[in-house]
Amino acid sequence: MAGDKKKKAQGKQAPPLQGRRDAMRSQRLAAGEWFEKLVAVQARLRAPDGCPWDREQTHGTLRTYLIEEAYEVLEAMEGGDDAKFAEEMGDLLLQIVFHSQIAAEEGRFTVADVVRAVHDKMVRRHPHVFGEKRAKDAAEVLKNWEQLKREERSAAAKKKGEGEKKAESLMDGVSKALPAALEGLQLTRRAARIGFDWGDVDGVFEKLKEEAQELQRELGKETAKRVQRRDAESAEKNGMRSARVEEEMGDLLFAAVNLARWLEIDPEIALKKANAKFAARFRAMETQAAKSGKGLADVPREEMERLWDAAKVKEKSGAAAK
Repeated sequence: MAGDKKKKAQGKQAPPLQGRRDAMRSQRLAAGEWFEKLVAVQARLRAPDGCPWDREQTHGTLRTYLIEEAYEVLEAMEGGDDAKFAEEMGDLLLQIVFHSQIAAEEGRFTVADVVRAVHDKMVRRHPHVFGEKRAKDAAEVLKNWEQLKREERSAAAKKKGEGEKKAESLMDGVSKALPAALEGLQLTRRAARIGFDWGDVDGVFEKLKEEAQELQRELGKETAKRVQRRDAESAEKNGMRSARVEEEMGDLLFAAVNLARWLEIDPEIALKKANAKFAARFRAMETQAAKSGKGLADVPREEMERLWDAAKVKEKSGAAAK
């Protein structure tokens, strides 16, 4: 009897020990081994007897997830939680593996092709590290990087028989699929690298003022025309704005992006933070209005301003306490 109990006890202790050994082995796995395991998992999910949801996905249906995961990585980065940051980067990596698996099934390319391509690109574009060329500073590195990109695009065009179709431009390679602020940032960065830029940040501020004044003038012209036509109020309600006003508004936003570049601030991230701040303050206003038994929509404008100022004070005092 005692012997049987001892055997049972030993049997119960074995799985945890084996589990600890497996955990220790998992911790010792190299990044490449974990990557291969992830690729195998995604291939299994896409197999005929795999996950129905995974099997239904296409490059098109996954587009939203790719963008969402990228933004969630940024949010986790700002949050300061390393475990969350690592988790979200893993989710983004999964999207790359997922798209590569779909392409592999269609015989187009594999995830190995993806990794090889970026590996070769990094080596090729860093001749000052992996070759004989030298770069004195980061600015020269970026200049060489752009030159190498142009040479690569030219070689690719010639390979496709497109070498004579159009002249190369420094603007080539900036994706039109980028959010507008990021596209503007990339375009102005490229122009600045060859000297097409203001001499100092004061010039950018002046440009910002100039664009704001031009927008105001255009709005004044439009309002005068509407008064003459006696339809200013109806046009305002219908959101009708002239193409000129839209153009001037775009110029003002573009100047703001240029200012962000000069200040070494990513305009997209800065705007995301401003959006989050506005939403938090507005929610605080709604909470305060509810405490007085009102909906925010029922509060007079002057009272809304007071609630807004109170939300700002509370936000700043909370930040100072941290």
